[in-house]
Amino acid sequence: MSDLSTLSFEDAMKQLEEVVRALESGNVELEKSIALYEKGAKLKAHCEAKLKEAEEKVAKITLGPDGKPAGTTPVEGL
Repeated sequence: MSDLSTLSFEDAMKQLEEVVRALESGNVELEKSIALYEKGAKLKAHCEAKLKEAEEKVAKITLGPDGKPAGTTPVEGL
């Protein structure tokens, strides 16, 4: 598995979907299943972090009187 920090959300989701398919197939040896499960857990955590990061960026965007983005403001409570 490549370094998670360099994976985009989309690439991590693709890898996670592959892990899920492999595990659901039932045709994976026990040791490989455990490794796939661990990989899946790491990918899930990475995707959740990327989503939170994106949500924080969106929450920071402020709109001007014309309805267009006018800047950003600190996000409190996140």
